[in-house]
Amino acid sequence: MSTVELTKENFDEIVSGNDFVLIDFWAEWCGPCKQFGPVFERSSDKHDDLIFAKVDTEAQPELASAFQIQSIPTLMIVRENIAVFAQPGALPEAALEDVIGQARGLDMDEVRSSVTEAQEQEQAEQGQQAQG
Repeated sequence: MSTVELTKENFDEIVSGNDFVLIDFWAEWCGPCKQFGPVFERSSDKHDDLIFAKVDTEAQPELASAFQIQSIPTLMIVRENIAVFAQPGALPEAALEDVIGQARGLDMDEVRSSVTEAQEQEQAEQGQQAQG
């Protein structure tokens, strides 16, 4: 499967409409991005049940900003609308396959529970700060 280009116009539709999306944040001028590109493409051929998408940070600065992308390439994995992995740097093929395997193995009920717990704790801390 080839990769999909993500833009601010199609981002929500693609990410919300699919359970497992790998996103490569990259730019044309970035040497490590060019090295990682073929690794990402080969992986997309191996995993045709997953969505592989690319965000050109130069063409889509709003998306890069929304995800606080500080350096590129950055790989992000979104499962069921939750970012479960985000790491800058060009991964070797074996490392990318390992990360995909780990993301596939996540218990998403457990992940959702952890996210909810973290959000509740953050709200409680903000409430304490407002009172204190």
